[in-house]
Amino acid sequence: MPRKLIAATAASLSLFGGVALADQAEISRSITDIAVGADRGDWARVRAAMAPEITTDYTSLWGGEPVTQPADELVGVWSGFLPFFDVTHHMVTNHTITSLEGDTATAEADFIATHRIDDKLWTLGGRYAYTLERAEDRWLVSSMTMTALWETGDRGLVAVAGERAAAAK
Repeated sequence: MPRKLIAATAASLSLFGGVALADQAEISRSITDIAVGADRGDWARVRAAMAPEITTDYTSLWGGEPVTQPADELVGVWSGFLPFFDVTHHMVTNHTITSLEGDTATAEADFIATHRIDDKLWTLGGRYAYTLERAEDRWLVSSMTMTALWETGDRGLVAVAGERAAAAK
């Protein structure tokens, strides 16, 4: 088989929906690393999945405005707050790349986030929209927009975790 034909065949097999499998895997890895890293307290893993500056939009849940800040600051906020729940579990699934042009990609995923203190739970479900930037061999999240679709349990646990965090300082 001629070399050009082999290369063309290999290239076509490595595409899924017009997106190279390596790109798809790296995009999913970054999305997953943020959720799993936060639950496991692996803040280096969380930070490694983010661009140097990141925009987060949680307005569907809390109101206000989206926030753009250095990723180090965001990770500092999360690491100073999330550990004050007894347990968190952020399950992010159904990763879908919605566009990939050059070094920019957009993706979406569904999520269920459960937070526990003592025997009380607050569980939130919805969807994330992400923007990612290619940085050498890695795709880094530069924007996350969360759309809350449902919740159950005690949202007041957020305040309890905040009080625990303040008391620990």
